[in-house]
Amino acid sequence: MSHVRLEGLEKSFGETYAVRPTDLDFAKGEFIVLVGPSGCGKSTTLRMIAGLEDATGGRIFIAGRDVTHLEPRSRNVAMVFQNYALYPHKTIYKNLAFGLKMAGTSKEEIDRRVRWAAGVLGIDHLLERKPKQLSGGQMQRVALGRAMVREPEVFLLDEPLSNLDAKLRVRMRDEIATLHQQIGTSMIYVTHDQVEAMTLGDRIVVMKDGVVQQVGSPLEVYDHPANRFVGGFIGSPEMNFIDGRLEADGDSLAFRAGALSVAIDGLPDTQPRSGNAAVLGIRPEHISLSDDSAVIGRASLVEQMGAQTVVAFRVGDIEIRAVVERDDRLRAGDQRGLRLEPGKTHLFDQETGATLRSIKKREEHAYA
Repeated sequence: MSHVRLEGLEKSFGETYAVRPTDLDFAKGEFIVLVGPSGCGKSTTLRMIAGLEDATGGRIFIAGRDVTHLEPRSRNVAMVFQNYALYPHKTIYKNLAFGLKMAGTSKEEIDRRVRWAAGVLGIDHLLERKPKQLSGGQMQRVALGRAMVREPEVFLLDEPLSNLDAKLRVRMRDEIATLHQQIGTSMIYVTHDQVEAMTLGDRIVVMKDGVVQQVGSPLEVYDHPANRFVGGFIGSPEMNFIDGRLEADGDSLAFRAGALSVAIDGLPDTQPRSGNAAVLGIRPEHISLSDDSAVIGRASLVEQMGAQTVVAFRVGDIEIRAVVERDDRLRAGDQRGLRLEPGKTHLFDQETGATLRSIKKREEHAYA
């Protein structure tokens, strides 16, 4: 049974759409991540769920209630913002208690909830301090605690880690994941960081230009992108995209682009729109060095990353990036054979960017 349901939810400003009509269904206790570039509509969608933005059309259901036209305080949701928005003159205890006090909650219940949240977040020793005495990570925990004490149906988190440095972001990401496991409350999390999306979400919703591009588990979206945009947005380094043509090669099919020829494992579901034109996609981590490969690349850029080496190769006029095992001897100008891992290539329509092979067909092949 769905816990949060969006039916045809949309937001427009005159002729301009921020969010196109959207249908989404989230189960109770799920950790959902809305991810996409700036301006894709993810924060606007979250703010409509919270009641901070009026929907132009559609409906919002939370725990079976139609909350589309309810005030934010009546929706039983709690939102954590990018800006901590703590009261600088109040102690941490009073910051956590403020919303409950304004709602008329008894002193005993306020104390129980504040101390419970502080204990879960490991900030119980900070309750008598002021915000200016805290680090960025500690303030983020207080912001999370202020949401927790409300015991909401859904937590809504709008890029809560973007103000933190890289090391602290990783630590707080782990803490949010642990918090979700402990309390089991539904969470909808907005980020532009695909690493956060992959590591946190039970499912991720990839958005672009106000339109949902794909919904699925992190590995489903990674392994089977619905279109070129998703393939390029999810995964780091970015997927390689090569424009070329599909050509018959005896009883099989090959993709050819200049000096590059790749056997296609499994036929496309549909013919490309523009004749045999297509786009081949392959992730850098699915390319390895091989002494007996017919595909020869010349290294143009070598980035030593420690455990791995990221290399940009030129194959004729085509550039291909590969993530390979550490190779201290590899230098720009060196030639190496490249092996594209069978079954890991993707085909996209050149005009629409849509995948030319279905998830179902790929899964059948994977288990054959």
